[in-house]
Amino acid sequence: QLQLVESGGGLVQPGGSLRLSCAASGGTLDNYAIGWFRQAPGKEREGVSCISRIGSNTNYADSVKGRFTISRDNAKNTVYLQMNSLKPEDTAVYYCGAGSLVFSVCVEQRPAYWGQGTQVTVSS
Repeated sequence: QLQLVESGGGLVQPGGSLRLSCAASGGTLDNYAIGWFRQAPGKEREGVSCISRIGSNTNYADSVKGRFTISRDNAKNTVYLQMNSLKPEDTAVYYCGAGSLVFSVCVEQRPAYWGQGTQVTVSS
């Protein structure tokens, strides 16, 4: 059973940066497409970014394009989300999700496996 653990969240001022990590155990991450998702209080979960199994394809929500970068290091079984120029509206719990089908993860936003989430708060 694949297990995912997010880390790297915290409190940051507007304009600051954070790097989230999604570490996998119980499986080889290069078998999976990985997505980052977020949910703010009172809002529905939304897809933030997605990366294919070998990292050749990535996509981003319009709200984060040019500010966030997704990457993966399959040797470390870890996917990252570098977040720059953070805004208060980026405040949310961020989750990573994994699935063997890119379509399921990146289009349907229905990964088979989920992490527990990490809180990101952008505030002065």
